[in-house]
Amino acid sequence: MTYTFEPIGYIRSPYKEKFGIPRQPGLIPEARGELVFVAPYDRPEAVIGLEGYSHVWLQFVFHQALRGAWQPMVRPPRLGGNKRVGVFASRAPFRPNPIGLSVVKLEGVHAVDGEVVLELSGIDLLDGTPVLDVKPYVGYVDSIPEARSGYAPEAPGVRFQVRFLDLAEVQLLSRHEPDRLREFITHLLETDPRPAYSGESRPGRVYGIRLYDFDLRWRISDDVIEVLELAPLAVD
Repeated sequence: MTYTFEPIGYIRSPYKEKFGIPRQPGLIPEARGELVFVAPYDRPEAVIGLEGYSHVWLQFVFHQALRGAWQPMVRPPRLGGNKRVGVFASRAPFRPNPIGLSVVKLEGVHAVDGEVVLELSGIDLLDGTPVLDVKPYVGYVDSIPEARSGYAPEAPGVRFQVRFLDLAEVQLLSRHEPDRLREFITHLLETDPRPAYSGESRPGRVYGIRLYDFDLRWRISDDVIEVLELAPLAVD
């Protein structure tokens, strides 16, 4: 038996590629985005009452993690990428059905000029992610303080200090809401966004993460991440 679903909307996100996206929602509170509903689900009455909730669940498709055959075991980044666990004991995107689930903060509900939009923060979603459903987060049933969390008992800690070099500092100050953007970039980098299987960085290696309309370039020097520049993306 098979089932067919269609998206109710799509995500607008600062994350333009998979590399650098937080591995869980809520880890980067400054990561803001939007869910834009599409017809026939873009009716304002469909979101009446949602403004009374602080958080929502999003069910979505890992649309850039589609593979042929599924694998029963995966290598979670939390275990360094060198230990396997069952796919159903992980939150890896490579699943029999590529469906994800994230709880994010609801910053606003807008229905203006024929567009129905949810403003969100703490997102861990790629730009263009198809969303299948939205449900309100209800604290007294969705929060279970005594729950055990297996091999990921707590949020990852800070690994690096983050320092903006001169060029990056000038480029940052020229952008909209530079203080918020600084916090976003700092929190994104300080827990080390590199894939767990990448090993230690080669000295001087420059990494890049596509965010918004720029390429964030950075390198690691001892225990410091140096932000080199916010390079504008090339226009095709």
